[in-house]
Amino acid sequence: MMTSGPPVFQDDPDIKVMMVGSTLRKVKSRLWKKQRHFRLLEDGLSIWYKSRWLGKGHSTFSVIEVEAVREGHQSEVLQSITDEFPADLCFTLVFHGRQGNLDLVAESPEEARAWIRGLRKLIHRAQTMDEKQRLDQWVRDWFLKADKNKDGKMNFKEVRKLLKMMNVEMNEEHALYLFTMADRSQSGSLELEQFVLFYKMLTQRDEVWRVFQDYSGDGETLMLEELENFLSVEQQEGEGSARHARELMDHQEPSGTAKKHGTMSLDGFQMYLCSPEGSIFKPDRLGLYQDMSQPLSHYFISSSHNTYLMEDQLRGQSSLEAYIQALKRGCRCVEVDCWDGSDGEPVVYHGHTLTSKILFKDIIATLKEYAFVTSDFPVILSLENHCSVEQQTVMAGHLSKILGNTLLRNILDGPTNPQFLPSPQELKGKVLLKAKKIGGTEGSPDGTLTDDNSDEEEMANGEAPHAESSNQHEKSKLSRELSDLVVYCKSVHFRGFKGRTLHAKYNEMSSFAESKAKRLAKEAGTDFVRHNVKQLSRIYPSGLRTDSSNYNPQELWNVGCQIVALNFQTAGLEMDLNDGLFAQNRRCGYVLKPDFLRDNNTTFNPEKPQEQPGYRPMRFSIQVISGQQLPKVNQKEGSIVDPLVRVEVYGVPQDQAKEETSHINNNGFNPVWNQTLNFVIHTPDLALIRFVVEDYDKTSKNDFIGQYTLPFTCIQPGYRHIHLLSKDGTAIPPASLFVHITISKFT
Repeated sequence: MMTSGPPVFQDDPDIKVMMVGSTLRKVKSRLWKKQRHFRLLEDGLSIWYKSRWLGKGHSTFSVIEVEAVREGHQSEVLQSITDEFPADLCFTLVFHGRQGNLDLVAESPEEARAWIRGLRKLIHRAQTMDEKQRLDQWVRDWFLKADKNKDGKMNFKEVRKLLKMMNVEMNEEHALYLFTMADRSQSGSLELEQFVLFYKMLTQRDEVWRVFQDYSGDGETLMLEELENFLSVEQQEGEGSARHARELMDHQEPSGTAKKHGTMSLDGFQMYLCSPEGSIFKPDRLGLYQDMSQPLSHYFISSSHNTYLMEDQLRGQSSLEAYIQALKRGCRCVEVDCWDGSDGEPVVYHGHTLTSKILFKDIIATLKEYAFVTSDFPVILSLENHCSVEQQTVMAGHLSKILGNTLLRNILDGPTNPQFLPSPQELKGKVLLKAKKIGGTEGSPDGTLTDDNSDEEEMANGEAPHAESSNQHEKSKLSRELSDLVVYCKSVHFRGFKGRTLHAKYNEMSSFAESKAKRLAKEAGTDFVRHNVKQLSRIYPSGLRTDSSNYNPQELWNVGCQIVALNFQTAGLEMDLNDGLFAQNRRCGYVLKPDFLRDNNTTFNPEKPQEQPGYRPMRFSIQVISGQQLPKVNQKEGSIVDPLVRVEVYGVPQDQAKEETSHINNNGFNPVWNQTLNFVIHTPDLALIRFVVEDYDKTSKNDFIGQYTLPFTCIQPGYRHIHLLSKDGTAIPPASLFVHITISKFT
């Protein structure tokens, strides 16, 4: 077991450099550049750094939090100091979630290379750890954190204090008994490996042991047939359970002896339940499993609003990083607000506000580099255009030159009179421009356009949307060059559903403010659903949401709206729902809508799901059994969480529901609820389920601990672990819930 750095890398020259430590410049802006001493700690995963001059203050972060290392001037901050520091000294650490980058400058190219290579090796190692290694590492991290005098030992008093830090409140007698058993040398203190053993005895999971006992004939092991029986009866795996039982014994059983005898131990059984196969999310839904050859309008598309903003809508920072983060999250529709720049170069910012400005051409270069890293399906570039004809022509030039063949410029080969949009499959690797176009798709000669501003552009120009006034006939000028780049996503005013089927053009699309879209969904649900079979609809947040808050996207997905744009920079329920819906289908940013949202003659209305042909409601029952290693919310010493679990259902109005368990006092470590929550789901194909864990507080609002959201159709029944995510949507291992799920027809 690992005590002083990862065994794999003990003699690695790059890791040695990191463990000795280096003085690196931390750069926050052109003016803020401070020297800090960085080094890799003995656990091989924690990076420690402090100011060279200050006394005791220091910071640490884990390699597990780092997603990638960029070499050279690959961030806006480092690009601003290219004249001062050459590229071979510079590198950027990019973190998971919404945490800002860490820009660093080394003192020599050799040192920079050692840190870049070393970090990449450690990141790769962290990403390829299995659940057991992750848990061991988590326990070691705590031990090293608590071992203040760094002698590698801990007496009982220190262990008790550490358990409190780990969110464990426990019976002192029992803890002392286990401590004595782990202290094999009877020295009165535990070394790291003994502490790991102590921790394992402490975390023996009775609830898992009881399930194991139910199926084990001798109470010690599971025979192949017994495991098969468990998979068939409890996990509802049916015919595949015999093959799966053999696979699990091969992959999950740690004991060679048990493997040889064709049996599974309690350890192996617990490892299976904690593995991705034992998780709540159906493994076959994680990959690309949907038909990607249907028209674009038949998919929900992960979409971002005012993508350039990192913070609020009034004085927040505009940043290229915001585009990179959204695209990495699987976003397939990004937005640019373009205004005339003072030197002839169009700029992007939130007009008439104090948000900072970035160059349009820099965004397009970023799009070129990152558009297809996470997903190769098409990206829609939604253009809110406030530029003069001259600068629109400059924009067209940048789009053509920078994106090259990636930019879709012509209708794809196919039928002479296409009636539907092409598919994500046909548009792979392409960027589609969504903007206004001169005249029809065939164009009009004079470059003018009558009354064709989107609601959002009118709001930005200080007008009331759709003001019936002389504005109605004002003409806005468009650049022919920019107009010609719009092929399949021509922005038009929405003129009502009347006569829609006669005049609807598949390549025209409208944008709706959230309030208008919600009103249409409520008052004309079926019409909106039919409209969205053939045409794309884009929904955007109300202009009053200056704090970048979000609206609930579910109401708009219910009527088949594809481009439901959210402020990706704002964590919370709405982004949890977005992340949950798009977690399936290889996180490619496209999810095929249910068949009743793709049928021209559909009668589906989310307000009346019972009237839908083929209406099949389901009963959904969750026994919330226990929680494991929930993180502390309040860092005050001696504070332990009082957790409760709430299960929330989002879907058609009749499916909106919440149920919660009671809270458990002072136990974030291994709380046991054993409480069952029941729901009826009327439209299973649209439902999302969100599991939330909170720290109960009787005097004020409960504190958030963790959550996990997924589509109802992706849930595996049986005994399952739910691996919780932070408010930011990043993993917080080893925090989890253990549940038993039953799904059956509601009769």
